[in-house]
Amino acid sequence: MNYYGAKVEIEQGKIEVKAKKLKGNSIYMDIVSVGATINAMLAAVLAEGTTTIENAAKEPHIVDLANFLNKMGANIMGAGTDRIRIQGVKELKKDETYSIVPDQIEAGTFMLAAVATKGDITIKNCITKHLESITAKIIEMGAEVEDIDGERLRVTCNKRPNKVNIKTLPYPGFPTDLQPQMGVVMSIADGTSVINESIWDSRFQYTEELNRMGAKITAQGKVAFFEGVEKLVGAPVYATDLRAGAALVIAGIVAEGTTQIYNVEHIDRGYENIEEKFIKLGAKIKRVEE
Repeated sequence: MNYYGAKVEIEQGKIEVKAKKLKGNSIYMDIVSVGATINAMLAAVLAEGTTTIENAAKEPHIVDLANFLNKMGANIMGAGTDRIRIQGVKELKKDETYSIVPDQIEAGTFMLAAVATKGDITIKNCITKHLESITAKIIEMGAEVEDIDGERLRVTCNKRPNKVNIKTLPYPGFPTDLQPQMGVVMSIADGTSVINESIWDSRFQYTEELNRMGAKITAQGKVAFFEGVEKLVGAPVYATDLRAGAALVIAGIVAEGTTQIYNVEHIDRGYENIEEKFIKLGAKIKRVEE
């Protein structure tokens, strides 16, 4: 925020930001970050003058946020490219109605669940173009993906998945938020697969939980090796974060026996009624209050 003329103080783990009025500035993101890009956009909308964000994230929800703010009276150009220009306005309009873009990460989670379970899933209300990187890897693993009309996808898999290698990248590359779900598929694939994680250093925490279920995964820094096993077995496991939790749900569905997943509040941050959706697909899941 000090880019906008605010005073930022960090003391005893607390961040205090003070500013009478934010002022536009030129910002260069050292690392492409969705969260940082979103916060920079939000701060710039009502700041005085012009803000330019270089090396900005290009994810679909960055574009969606810009469309939403522009509908409220903001002046944002270039969203979806690596250079976003924002002319500050004095105020935003209230009482606007807006439909948000479908969540490609939730759609991708169910796509990978179809591959892991050797299932047949049709996903409605998605934007298939946003899922091209996931679709390419799913096809490489031997499953079939049918783009029905640009808003629906059918994923079918009738055999053990093939091994595959991925590297997570900013959009339009393979998303880090689908890396754990893909890791579950890799853990039961035929052969040894490799994931190179270039976005989030703590993403491989879930691999220890999958190993409790019989997976054979070795994580070393930014790289993890998945030696595919014939099956997973149920075990008590802990969701270390949102996407790790979604991955463990998929793992529990394909595993033999009963899996108990703890810390499910992480999952609820990013998936609405996830157990109900999987139950409709034939899974046996029960949420238990302790």
